[in-house]
Amino acid sequence: MKNFKPLFGIGNKNEDYKQFFIGDSYLNMLIANNDLDISVANVTFEPGCRNDWHIHKNGYQILLVTDGEGWYQEEGAIAKKLIKGDTVFIKDGIKHWHGATKDSWFSHIAITTGNAEWFEKVEDVEYSKL
Repeated sequence: MKNFKPLFGIGNKNEDYKQFFIGDSYLNMLIANNDLDISVANVTFEPGCRNDWHIHKNGYQILLVTDGEGWYQEEGAIAKKLIKGDTVFIKDGIKHWHGATKDSWFSHIAITTGNAEWFEKVEDVEYSKL
C-alpha cells in the first residue's frame, strides 16, 4: 500500500459493514447528512476485497473510480475491470457487486441513494475466475 494514496484518504476500517465484505475495506464518509437522501463516501478495498451481491432499493448508486484496479459485475453479465477515471451507474434494483482485483488496492467514490439489500457472498471460486 505504500504507493497507494487515495484521493480522499483511506478513512477508517469499515467495521459497520464488515459482514457484507470479504477482506478489509475502509470508509471515508464525505457527505453524510440525515437531512439529505444521498450519501457520498470514499470506499477503499484491499487487494482481493469485494462486497457481497446487493441491490439498491428506492435509489441508485454512482461509482467514480479514483485509484487502483477493481471489478464491477451485474448479475448475468461478465465482470468489467475498472481503472482510475471509470464511472458506473447502477439503477434501482440491479443486483451487482464491486471490489478490488486480486493484486491491487482499489478506491472509488460511491454516491448512493435509497437502501442496500444484501445477498450472497462473491465466493473465492467465482472470484478467482476473473
